[in-house]
Amino acid sequence: MSKTALSVNLNKIALIRNSRDTEYPSVTEHAQTCIDAGADGITVHPRPDQRHIRADDCFDLAKMLTVEFNIEGNPFAPPMQSDRQGVGDYPGFMALVETIKPAQCTLVPDGNEQLTSDHGFDLQEDGDRITPIIQELQKLGVRVSLFMDPDLQQIELAKQVGADRIELYTGPYAEAFEKNQNIEAVFQRFYQAAEKAAEIGLGLNAGHDLNLHNLKKFATVPQLLEVSIGHAMTVDAINMGLANAVKAYQDCLK
Repeated sequence: MSKTALSVNLNKIALIRNSRDTEYPSVTEHAQTCIDAGADGITVHPRPDQRHIRADDCFDLAKMLTVEFNIEGNPFAPPMQSDRQGVGDYPGFMALVETIKPAQCTLVPDGNEQLTSDHGFDLQEDGDRITPIIQELQKLGVRVSLFMDPDLQQIELAKQVGADRIELYTGPYAEAFEKNQNIEAVFQRFYQAAEKAAEIGLGLNAGHDLNLHNLKKFATVPQLLEVSIGHAMTVDAINMGLANAVKAYQDCLK
């Protein structure tokens, strides 16, 4: 198996920019820094309130990227009018993705009230709504990944609704690692979820709170194709520089 791909999430770069009425720091320039340092992909998660990555950023990135583009978000997110001068309206998640046609679209069941994504889909509840969306994206040539908890039954359902991949929500693993509590037991849940995905022919991605301390162990799960990392890498970049941080994460994945 080839090395796990590293996709860098640029949301926090945009968040820093949005704290001022400026275009600095530039999202596209930081994307290029990541690419030059060896990143395999770029991830963004544009939310309707455009609290960090904006719709315009997605179009700007699509024009310049030479690596895989992964756009994450809630497929049911509707258009939203911007209340900030100089910031365009949010067109709705599906309208945005259908226009840009990124290499991968990761569907996430988050809401505007959530600080960050904190759970995967319940496909017993949402499977019927998700299936036609997956089919629509695949017709556009977009690979579809579903944000999922390490629940074996739910992973089976992800295959049934037609997803190409799943992205395991790794928050519980990162929390166990940080607290040094039940690490192996929690890790085994993810390991078994990875085995299940491989068994039924689902590609496997992972992301959320992975960092330089916990990534090396997690990267030993079977057939891990891609990790998406943003928050921790942004913090590490303060200490070591962005290019060096990208290289450090790539070292963890070797």
